[in-house]
Amino acid sequence: MPQQHDPRSGHALFFDLALLPDGWARDVRLSMAGGRIAAIETGTRPQPGDACHRCAIPGMPNLHSHAFQRAMAGLTERRGPGDDSFWTWREVMYRFVDALTPDDVQAIAALAYTEMLESGFTRVGEFHYLHHHRDGRPYAERAATSAAIAAAAAQTGIGLTLLPVFYAHADFGGAPPQPGQRRFINDLDGFALLLDGAGRATADLPDAVVGIAPHSLRAVTPDELAALERLGHAGPIHIHIAEQMHEVEACLAWSGQRPVEWLLDHADVDARWCLVHATHMTDTETHALAATGAVAGLCPITEANLGDGLFPAAPFLMAGGAIGVGSDSNVRIDMSEELRLLEYGQRLAARGRNLLAAGPDRSTGADLHAAALTGGARALGVAAGLAVGNSADLIGLDLDHPSLVDAQPTTLLDGLVFSAGSAAIDSVWRRGELVVSGGRHRDRDAIAARYRATLARLSA
Repeated sequence: MPQQHDPRSGHALFFDLALLPDGWARDVRLSMAGGRIAAIETGTRPQPGDACHRCAIPGMPNLHSHAFQRAMAGLTERRGPGDDSFWTWREVMYRFVDALTPDDVQAIAALAYTEMLESGFTRVGEFHYLHHHRDGRPYAERAATSAAIAAAAAQTGIGLTLLPVFYAHADFGGAPPQPGQRRFINDLDGFALLLDGAGRATADLPDAVVGIAPHSLRAVTPDELAALERLGHAGPIHIHIAEQMHEVEACLAWSGQRPVEWLLDHADVDARWCLVHATHMTDTETHALAATGAVAGLCPITEANLGDGLFPAAPFLMAGGAIGVGSDSNVRIDMSEELRLLEYGQRLAARGRNLLAAGPDRSTGADLHAAALTGGARALGVAAGLAVGNSADLIGLDLDHPSLVDAQPTTLLDGLVFSAGSAAIDSVWRRGELVVSGGRHRDRDAIAARYRATLARLSA
């Protein structure tokens, strides 16, 4: 097993092949200090004490997660008496979330974050809206569940962009919240206290980012949204939007505009923003969103699981739009599968192939990976890629995997995305520290045991 190193001290990794910002390079030596890349040498030789590996690519940001929903996997796949949709799934989620304590949240999040790291995600944007006691009262420490998320990130080593969610209403126009939403609800003063607590909860994580997340246009009024923009300062702002047609129709009835159209007209949407899903847009909305620099946060596995629809990825990218991917409901956590399903959904809709490659003779896998890396990092408030000064977050690939054997750099990411998937991920470093080796997280056994005990108690 490769030697582990203290990320606070200087050390180096040597790779036969590595994906740098300007393309593939051979014989690459990455020197690290303080968890960041201090120097990059190419066309060189390993030095005594270097840990030597065959192939490295940058770790992928996961821009949208609801960690607690990992424990719901498999619980919503039974047909109901009527038509099933996101809205019937949501009722199951409300019943499930009612029983969770902060300790439960930590145990579930730790397993989700372990699986993220094993699949190639090295930072997570946690869109966190479970804030209060079962009866809706705030905890004595308002950010108790945010602290549980931070503890799970610390235990697993994943990078954390914490996005506390403001949720105040059940529908457009400030409708009163429903009983099932009582654990999510805040007013602006309470949310400001929660946001301060989230900052304290993440203060000991080495490179945590705290942003804000107005849950959706259903859950905030225009005045509240404007106030939240001011509270967010310069940090990331994430919002669910235009995920289902019912939402689009309700927004039209309320405002006379579609959700993305309304948001672009009434908020200062720019590169700080991530519009999660944005599934149902007109051509005009698609081009207008692309021009803002905001990131479209796409969650293809969850969107398929919920039957949401398909994002207009090809025209959005052609218009210069930025995208990233997220695991959302965590029904299945797999970085490569998110990218693969993103492309395959477009193929099924358009009855064509290689639709998200950036041009003729381009690698679809490489272009998908590059787009999601750049857009995901922007959405989570960090820098992307293996470059000097960036966090040393990288993935080691198993080039003996049958789908990668004899692969050339021009086809390597196609083999990873469309065939090998997470089975080809051998090692993962976070801030220069080896957290996954041989495809397994270093603390998987203990984390999985606690998760199993938590679910046994919840189902008793």
